[in-house]
Amino acid sequence: MSYHIEIKGIAQPAEPDDGARVLVDRLWPRGRSREALALDDWYRDASPSPTLHRQYRQGEISEGVFAVRYRGELRDHPERLVPLMRLARRSQLTLLTAERDIETSPLPILRDWLLFVLREEDAADIEPASPPCFAHELRDDRNP
Repeated sequence: MSYHIEIKGIAQPAEPDDGARVLVDRLWPRGRSREALALDDWYRDASPSPTLHRQYRQGEISEGVFAVRYRGELRDHPERLVPLMRLARRSQLTLLTAERDIETSPLPILRDWLLFVLREEDAADIEPASPPCFAHELRDDRNP
């Protein structure tokens, strides 16, 4: 299955093909209303932990270290991705941030991780999940 997940800044206007628009920042953008952002949801749990985000923004860790640690947080807490995965499976998903430079924000990492997890889950669904699925392979000549 193919998934379409876009990333945008909150300053970019909503478009009809955005699908579900979800703000994925831990803090609400100052001076913005939900209506003005045309949001479907605000989901903080998929954003980096406050400590990790602070370390990155203050230059205590590099972009590479941030990416590895953020992926680790997402891997260690897969339940945090479930609401976003459900939205991505239904239709287009647009992840939003208040950060000015979208490419250095956590959103590209989150989008790539979501796509990875969705594809992994799809691949697991292709293979039979229980022994009865293999029953036809277990028969021998004595038991037709």
